Amino acid sequence: MAGVDLGGGSKKGHGKGKKSKTKKRISVRIDMTPMVDVIMLLLTFFMLTTVFTTPQTMEINIPPENQTQVEVAESSLLTLRVIDNGTIYYNIGVNQPKQIEFKDLHQFFIDHLKENPKLICLLKVNRKGTYDMMVNIMDEINLAGLTRFSLAPFTDADERVIQKVKGA
Repeated sequence: MAGVDLGGGSKKGHGKGKKSKTKKRISVRIDMTPMVDVIMLLLTFFMLTTVFTTPQTMEINIPPENQTQVEVAESSLLTLRVIDNGTIYYNIGVNQPKQIEFKDLHQFFIDHLKENPKLICLLKVNRKGTYDMMVNIMDEINLAGLTRFSLAPFTDADERVIQKVKGA
Protein backbone atom coordinates (compact mmCIF):
# COMPACT_ATOMS: atom_id res chain seq x y z
CA MET A 1 0.00 0.00 0.00
CA ALA A 2 1.14 3.50 -0.55
CA GLY A 3 0.91 6.37 1.84
CA VAL A 4 1.18 10.06 1.27
CA ASP A 5 2.88 12.18 3.89
CA LEU A 6 1.65 15.74 3.93
CA GLY A 7 4.43 17.26 5.96
CA GLY A 8 4.31 20.96 6.83
CA GLY A 9 6.76 23.33 5.27
CA SER A 10 8.75 25.93 7.10
CA LYS A 11 7.83 29.61 6.92
CA LYS A 12 10.34 31.68 5.12
CA GLY A 13 10.11 35.28 5.88
CA HIS A 14 12.43 37.89 7.27
CA GLY A 15 10.46 40.96 7.68
CA LYS A 16 7.84 42.16 10.08
CA GLY A 17 4.38 41.41 9.17
CA LYS A 18 5.31 40.09 5.75
CA LYS A 19 3.23 37.17 4.90
CA SER A 20 4.78 34.62 2.64
CA LYS A 21 3.15 31.65 1.14
CA THR A 22 4.37 28.35 2.54
CA LYS A 23 4.94 25.42 0.27
CA LYS A 24 3.96 22.06 1.57
CA ARG A 25 6.25 19.17 0.61
CA ILE A 26 4.50 15.96 -0.30
CA SER A 27 6.47 12.72 0.12
CA VAL A 28 5.28 9.31 -1.06
CA ARG A 29 6.12 6.09 0.77
CA ILE A 30 5.41 2.74 -0.91
CA ASP A 31 4.86 -0.28 1.32
CA MET A 32 6.61 -3.29 -0.29
CA THR A 33 5.17 -5.95 2.03
CA PRO A 34 2.23 -7.02 -0.21
CA MET A 35 4.54 -7.25 -3.24
CA VAL A 36 6.92 -9.52 -1.35
CA ASP A 37 3.97 -11.70 -0.31
CA VAL A 38 2.82 -12.04 -3.92
CA ILE A 39 6.36 -12.88 -5.11
CA MET A 40 6.73 -15.57 -2.46
CA LEU A 41 3.36 -17.08 -3.42
CA LEU A 42 4.34 -17.14 -7.10
CA LEU A 43 7.73 -18.64 -6.32
CA THR A 44 6.11 -21.36 -4.21
CA PHE A 45 3.53 -22.05 -6.91
CA PHE A 46 6.15 -22.44 -9.66
CA MET A 47 8.40 -24.59 -7.50
CA LEU A 48 5.59 -26.98 -6.65
CA THR A 49 4.14 -27.25 -10.15
CA THR A 50 7.37 -27.62 -12.11
CA VAL A 51 7.96 -31.04 -13.62
CA PHE A 52 11.41 -32.23 -12.82
CA THR A 53 13.13 -34.37 -15.45
CA THR A 54 14.46 -37.65 -14.23
CA PRO A 55 18.01 -38.43 -15.32
CA GLN A 56 18.30 -41.20 -17.86
CA THR A 57 20.72 -43.77 -16.54
CA MET A 58 21.86 -47.21 -17.46
CA GLU A 59 22.25 -49.86 -14.79
CA ILE A 60 25.76 -51.27 -14.61
CA ASN A 61 26.57 -54.32 -12.54
CA ILE A 62 30.08 -54.12 -11.17
CA PRO A 63 31.77 -57.41 -10.31
CA PRO A 64 32.86 -58.07 -6.72
CA GLU A 65 36.35 -57.19 -5.52
CA ASN A 66 37.70 -60.74 -5.58
CA GLN A 67 39.33 -61.96 -8.76
CA THR A 68 36.72 -64.34 -10.15
CA GLN A 69 37.16 -65.67 -13.63
CA VAL A 70 34.25 -66.50 -15.87
CA GLU A 71 34.66 -69.00 -18.67
CA VAL A 72 33.12 -67.83 -21.95
CA ALA A 73 33.03 -69.77 -25.19
CA GLU A 74 35.04 -68.09 -27.94
CA SER A 75 32.11 -68.31 -30.33
CA SER A 76 30.01 -66.27 -27.89
CA LEU A 77 32.48 -63.39 -27.47
CA LEU A 78 32.15 -60.39 -29.77
CA THR A 79 35.02 -57.94 -29.32
CA LEU A 80 34.62 -54.34 -30.47
CA ARG A 81 37.74 -52.19 -30.65
CA VAL A 82 37.34 -48.46 -31.23
CA ILE A 83 40.45 -46.49 -32.18
CA ASP A 84 41.03 -42.79 -31.60
CA ASN A 85 39.54 -41.58 -34.91
CA GLY A 86 36.27 -43.46 -34.28
CA THR A 87 36.89 -46.43 -36.58
CA ILE A 88 35.33 -49.61 -35.20
CA TYR A 89 36.81 -53.08 -35.61
CA TYR A 90 35.01 -56.26 -34.57
CA ASN A 91 35.86 -59.92 -34.30
CA ILE A 92 34.10 -62.97 -32.94
CA GLY A 93 36.31 -65.33 -30.99
CA VAL A 94 39.85 -65.42 -32.38
CA ASN A 95 38.93 -64.48 -35.94
CA GLN A 96 40.69 -61.68 -37.75
CA PRO A 97 39.16 -58.26 -36.87
CA LYS A 98 37.13 -56.52 -39.56
CA GLN A 99 36.10 -52.91 -39.90
CA ILE A 100 32.46 -51.90 -39.51
CA GLU A 101 30.69 -48.56 -39.83
CA PHE A 102 28.79 -47.13 -36.87
CA LYS A 103 25.55 -46.91 -38.87
CA ASP A 104 25.67 -50.68 -39.49
CA LEU A 105 26.19 -51.64 -35.83
CA HIS A 106 22.52 -51.91 -34.86
CA GLN A 107 21.62 -54.41 -37.59
CA PHE A 108 24.93 -56.24 -37.01
CA PHE A 109 24.07 -56.74 -33.33
CA ILE A 110 20.54 -57.90 -34.10
CA ASP A 111 21.74 -60.42 -36.72
CA HIS A 112 24.42 -61.90 -34.48
CA LEU A 113 22.11 -61.98 -31.47
CA LYS A 114 19.62 -64.06 -33.50
CA GLU A 115 22.40 -66.50 -34.41
CA ASN A 116 23.74 -66.73 -30.86
CA PRO A 117 21.44 -65.59 -28.00
CA LYS A 118 24.29 -66.08 -25.50
CA LEU A 119 26.40 -63.45 -27.26
CA ILE A 120 28.60 -61.32 -24.99
CA CYS A 121 30.08 -58.08 -26.25
CA LEU A 122 33.46 -56.81 -25.06
CA LEU A 123 33.96 -53.10 -25.78
CA LYS A 124 37.47 -51.65 -25.88
CA VAL A 125 37.87 -47.94 -26.58
CA ASN A 126 41.22 -46.25 -27.14
CA ARG A 127 42.11 -43.71 -24.44
CA LYS A 128 42.47 -41.03 -27.12
CA GLY A 129 38.90 -41.69 -28.26
CA THR A 130 36.03 -39.55 -27.12
CA TYR A 131 33.55 -40.39 -24.41
CA ASP A 132 30.79 -39.75 -26.93
CA MET A 133 31.95 -42.68 -29.09
CA MET A 134 31.76 -45.08 -26.15
CA VAL A 135 28.31 -43.87 -25.08
CA ASN A 136 26.93 -44.08 -28.62
CA ILE A 137 28.16 -47.66 -29.02
CA MET A 138 26.74 -48.61 -25.61
CA ASP A 139 23.41 -47.11 -26.68
CA GLU A 140 23.43 -49.22 -29.85
CA ILE A 141 24.22 -52.32 -27.79
CA ASN A 142 21.34 -51.51 -25.47
CA LEU A 143 18.89 -50.74 -28.31
CA ALA A 144 19.70 -54.01 -30.04
CA GLY A 145 18.77 -55.93 -26.89
CA LEU A 146 22.26 -57.20 -26.17
CA THR A 147 22.06 -57.42 -22.38
CA ARG A 148 25.49 -58.87 -21.64
CA PHE A 149 28.42 -56.65 -22.43
CA SER A 150 31.59 -55.61 -20.73
CA LEU A 151 34.07 -52.75 -20.88
CA ALA A 152 37.79 -53.47 -21.00
CA PRO A 153 40.88 -51.30 -21.40
CA PHE A 154 42.40 -50.86 -24.85
CA THR A 155 45.85 -52.43 -24.48
CA ASP A 156 49.02 -52.41 -26.54
CA ALA A 157 48.15 -55.91 -27.77
CA ASP A 158 44.89 -54.52 -29.18
CA GLU A 159 46.85 -51.74 -30.88
CA ARG A 160 49.15 -54.33 -32.50
CA VAL A 161 46.14 -56.35 -33.71
CA ILE A 162 44.62 -53.24 -35.30
CA GLN A 163 47.95 -52.28 -36.91
CA LYS A 164 48.25 -55.79 -38.36
CA VAL A 165 44.74 -55.50 -39.85
CA LYS A 166 45.51 -52.06 -41.30
CA GLY A 167 48.76 -53.33 -42.83
CA ALA A 168 47.13 -56.37 -44.44
